[in-house]
Formats: sequence, structure tokens, C-alpha cells
Amino acid sequence: MQTYKTEFRQRLPLYLPSLYLPREMKASLKGRYTNDKSTAVVTLAVNAGDVKLLASMSDVTVVKGPRLNNLTLTVEKPAFFIFDYDVPKKFMNSIKVAEKPLKLTYNHGHGENRTVMDGSLVLDSANKVSVNYMFGTRNFNLKYSYVHGGVTTYEPCYDLGKNAWDFSVSRRLYDDVFKATYESWSRDFALEWSRNSKFNGTFKVTHIHISSFYLFFYFLYSILSV
Repeated sequence: MQTYKTEFRQRLPLYLPSLYLPREMKASLKGRYTNDKSTAVVTLAVNAGDVKLLASMSDVTVVKGPRLNNLTLTVEKPAFFIFDYDVPKKFMNSIKVAEKPLKLTYNHGHGENRTVMDGSLVLDSANKVSVNYMFGTRNFNLKYSYVHGGVTTYEPCYDLGKNAWDFSVSRRLYDDVFKATYESWSRDFALEWSRNSKFNGTFKVTHIHISSFYLFFYFLYSILSV
């Protein structure tokens, strides 16, 4: 495998009506070549005062003909906001709300008559609120996440379309994560066991449904008392 990187900078004048502003442009080319596949990424950055303009694209955008795949545009003001636009179907932005980071992502594929928004507001290291909404429908989900002690996560979720609450609790134990979920609209209890280890590999066992309400809470009590 071979890796290469080329970078250059050029100070360019930026012409605006009755205004002349020098701006610095920075471009870089990164690539990787293996026996069966090669990739390349081109990045162009322009500093406009305290705002940074960034455009990046992969070789797929050029090699396979003019297309918008893998083309991303970014406008960033450090510590204030960042806007990312994945040209084919995604628009992302992050702003500060009461000094808290709010991240929003809009997905709208070309030819698809639907737009989905995902948002998350991080209140602190242990508390987060997230939403998922499909425009023009009642598909709206509101989730609150609380991490206790860095190992146990509680997540109540309200589904507006189903007018129902879901609740999940997960507990991390070394490389293992045990999760219990309850869906009120279907009265379905489910358990999940997953592992992500550098030494023992990764796997997940999920959708183990439990018909007994008491057995579910016995398992819940067991993982929380570890």
C-alpha cells in the first residue's frame, strides 16, 4: 500500500464591490494506492477573516464523470458554528444555544420525496436531548439520554406518531454492553448483548424477546446491580 499527500498554499485577492481583501487559500491532495483499489481526496480551504470556507471531494466525483457524489461544502467559524453540506442529500450544521452545542442534520435524497431531520443538544457530559422528524408526517421522536457514572445509560423516548413511550437501560461491563428495552405500544420487552473488543472481536446478540414482565425487570435489576 502506498500513501501520498500534496499540499500547497496561495494568497489570493478576494474582490467584492468597492472592497479588496487578501485571502489565503490552502489546498491539499491525499491519496492511497493498494493492489486492488486506489482513492484520492481533494480539499480546498479559504480563510475569509474569522470564517473558514472548505470544499472537499473524492476521486469518484471526477473520475466517473461530473457528479455530486462525495462532494462536501463547509462554512465554519471556530467556537461559534459550523455548517456542512453533503451535496447529494445531506445538510449538517452545528451552532451554540445557551453555550451548548446543537447539531442538526437534514437528509433529502435527490428523487426522494421526503426530508428527515436529526438533531441533538448536549446539555453536559451526562445529559443529551435528541429528536428525529420526517417533514410532512407525524413521525416525530423525542429522546432524552442520561449517563450515570459513565457506565449506565437511561433513555426514555416518546414517539408522537404512535403516541407511545419507549424506555431503555444499558450497562457497560468492560467490553460488554447489556441493554434492556421496553416498547409500550407493542408491550414488547427485548434484551441485547454486544461486545466490542480489540482482542476478542465484535458481536451482537439482539431481539431476545421476553413475554414475562417480571422476568424482564429481574434481568434489568441484575445488570444494574453488577
